[in-house]
Amino acid sequence: MIMSRKKFIIPLILVFTLISQNSCKVSYSFTGASIPLEAKTYSVQLFQNLASIVNPTLANYITEELKNRFLTQTRLTPVADFGDFAFSGQIVTYDVSPMAIQGDEIAAQNRLTIAVKVKFVNAIDPKQSFDKTFSQYAVFSSSQNFSQVEQALVQEIVEKLIDDIFNAAASNW
Repeated sequence: MIMSRKKFIIPLILVFTLISQNSCKVSYSFTGASIPLEAKTYSVQLFQNLASIVNPTLANYITEELKNRFLTQTRLTPVADFGDFAFSGQIVTYDVSPMAIQGDEIAAQNRLTIAVKVKFVNAIDPKQSFDKTFSQYAVFSSSQNFSQVEQALVQEIVEKLIDDIFNAAASNW
């Protein structure tokens, strides 16, 4: 009985010892974020809406969702400008297009596509900085009135976009 306890306690102590060491340069979390310990702050500038079709609330919505993601899933502190992780960007596409054409040349489904161009500056590790476009879409039936489903579609798409942006900036995948 005592021997089996030792077999259990010794590996447990070893695991706690390894976890408590501060020699690692990267902080890990259960969200999948891998942020350098030196990074303390983040900033998100208001995304400009440059799409040909303008959803009047989209720029603010994307900006706030990105801020909230870093606030809730990292240890970083928000600042107004020049954070260790700094984001700015533009909404470049907001487009509804037919997706599945039926035999009578009427769309059975439509697709809402949103694309954002994001500039990410990593002041701690500039090699991790990027300037790229993220695009996502959602499909809806052509029998649905777009204005009635637009808000739900936008929420679905923005959630995917924020996932993509967060993973590109905070995870070394």
